[in-house]
Amino acid sequence: MSLEDQELSELKSKIGRDPTSTELQIVAAEWSEHCSYKSSKKHLKMLPMDGPLVINEKGYDSGVLDVGDGYVVTAHIESHNHPSAVEPYGGAATGVGGVIRDILSAGTRPIAIFDGLRFGNIETDLQARWLFKNAVTGIADYGNCLGIPTIGGEVEFDECYENYAMVDVAALGFGKKENLIKNHVEKDDIVVLMGGSTGRDGIGGSQFASDSLESEDRSAVQIPDPFIEKLIIEAVLQARNDGLIHAMKDLGGGGLSCAVSETADAMEVGIEMDVDKVHTRESDMHPDEIMVSESQERMLIVTSKEKLSKLQEICDKFRIGCSVIGHVKFDNNVHIKKGENTVANLPADVVANATLLDLPSKEPAYLKTIETEKKFESISNYSETLMNLLSSPNIASKIWVYGQYDHEVGIRTVVKPGSDASVLRLDNGKYLSAKIDGNPKQCYINPREGAIGCFEEACRNVVCTGAKPIGMLDHLQFGNPNDPEIFWTFLESLKGLTDFAKFFKIPCVGGKVSLYNETPKGSIKPTPVIGVIGLIDKKPSVPQRVSQDDCLLIIGDTKDELGGSEYFEYVHKFVGGKCPTVNFEDSKKNMESVLDIIDKNLIKSAHDCSKGGLAIAASEICMTNQIGCQVSLDKVPGEKLDVDRILFSESHSRYLISFEKKNLSELESVLKTHKVSFRQIGQFGGEKIQFNNASESIINVDVESSHKIWLHSLPNLVLHGKKTL
Repeated sequence: MSLEDQELSELKSKIGRDPTSTELQIVAAEWSEHCSYKSSKKHLKMLPMDGPLVINEKGYDSGVLDVGDGYVVTAHIESHNHPSAVEPYGGAATGVGGVIRDILSAGTRPIAIFDGLRFGNIETDLQARWLFKNAVTGIADYGNCLGIPTIGGEVEFDECYENYAMVDVAALGFGKKENLIKNHVEKDDIVVLMGGSTGRDGIGGSQFASDSLESEDRSAVQIPDPFIEKLIIEAVLQARNDGLIHAMKDLGGGGLSCAVSETADAMEVGIEMDVDKVHTRESDMHPDEIMVSESQERMLIVTSKEKLSKLQEICDKFRIGCSVIGHVKFDNNVHIKKGENTVANLPADVVANATLLDLPSKEPAYLKTIETEKKFESISNYSETLMNLLSSPNIASKIWVYGQYDHEVGIRTVVKPGSDASVLRLDNGKYLSAKIDGNPKQCYINPREGAIGCFEEACRNVVCTGAKPIGMLDHLQFGNPNDPEIFWTFLESLKGLTDFAKFFKIPCVGGKVSLYNETPKGSIKPTPVIGVIGLIDKKPSVPQRVSQDDCLLIIGDTKDELGGSEYFEYVHKFVGGKCPTVNFEDSKKNMESVLDIIDKNLIKSAHDCSKGGLAIAASEICMTNQIGCQVSLDKVPGEKLDVDRILFSESHSRYLISFEKKNLSELESVLKTHKVSFRQIGQFGGEKIQFNNASESIINVDVESSHKIWLHSLPNLVLHGKKTL
């Protein structure tokens, strides 16, 4: 139980008496940071959450976007950081299960999963290696068992996550607009708990996730069962089709405590329930345990007495539990009974609405000098440096990860993992593009610009598939909010995201805040993760194979911005420097120009420049197409810079375009009308990746050897402890 002294006094004042033990547990779960957002909620209101495609309904656990022709897309993002740090397989798996049920709660079928994973330095840290391997297996096993494709994500390693795990899971759903659950209640409606049995796993999980991780409390980690989840999905969708659901909510953080109180509060009604009616895994569970258990694979459904028998038939058909645990009242109270005895009776609005905090903030002291660069030893062999970066855990191919996921089940996947963004085919002839991105290295150096950069990178990725961004998800992960310096970084990140979202008119359709992410060495770096959803009306840009004599063009300027870059941190072991910034006007022009040339079918592929800069982005095109390229660094538009800056700067708003030589004139004409900065910088051919500066050779490496080290470094490191065998 994690109520602060002042919160306990406030609760007593609001109800006019001492709370019972069950009431204390219910309120502690709902008022925890994980469930109530008490530190962040008042600030999150600055984000734009409305737009022409946004559908707002009370009680939804996921965002809903109208994609036309009577269809909707739903989206949500969640984290399971603390549980995954303790038990990575189960923690990551139940993270998938939870976000899937959030999608289901709107009445849509889940169609895709994305995962964002962060761990310590796997080159030196055996614990990080173990956490990483098991979290990936947990996500793969759960998603594969459900038959829902895991089609995208990201993986990153940083020493700030030592002995910790960051597991973000996003999901997308799809359905007909007319089938959305319109949450409502009627007189004499009953409350049904369907799905898995309630057990002692996950007790106090929300409180556990609302404090620094100081002990391995395995009892707070939920146990996954994807087979029950699969049955729940089908049962819920059939009940939806038969009109049996008046209102529905997933049992996530806080279990029954939060599901019952939040449903009652959203519907402005009361709910009376009996814990003896809950189907449990163990016979001797106390009411407190039943109310705060976070056992997985459970849904709360409000229906009518007349519809109950048909709902029970569906549950029997799919062999899942179904208990009538209570009924709707119109007194606005959450009344919990055990048989005839009352164990809790509280106003729903008191339980569901913790008093919001107004925490102090101040700029961290370290930021005063962080952008000051030091002098580095000059690089004598840039070919070696490139190979070193290609083998680094943050840049090396992640096929070892997504190769374990079934990313084609469901036959919607058009552009698969490994591209800039993944693309799904929708039933109305349109396509959905999605990507999640984060960059804690840059967010540490400049929280506001770093967060904007994450947002813009996700936009660039979906734009490379020919999609226009229509919505975003934000997952804001920071350390202890009671530290004013940490809370300042949260506010700065949020302000940056808000500015970008408003300028580009991209509404925030959902999100999550995860605080108290601390390790024994201190707070994690600011880690906002941004998901962007894009819509394609015609055909997506599926990368075509690059051939001999095809050309390479870059859109966007390269600047002296290497703060937080892989080059600075991995090669020079330096944390600091100038963080890349986004010029909103240039960003918009560049995005629109890429969408235009894709629409006019002038290019073979578009690829954004991000981690590792131009050198890595160009090398990735060569390696995935098994063809060489000659790149002229002196032709790269932007400031006049030293060659290492041109090669490895991570400036935003840049795209690498591959195209046939015959399209050059028309391509240049279109780009000039958009008034963007661009230049043809290379030509494909041969078996070498070459970067030249005027007549001087800077990098000259084999495509085959580069591809081999890029492809095999991560699995060799994870499975054998070294990058090469």
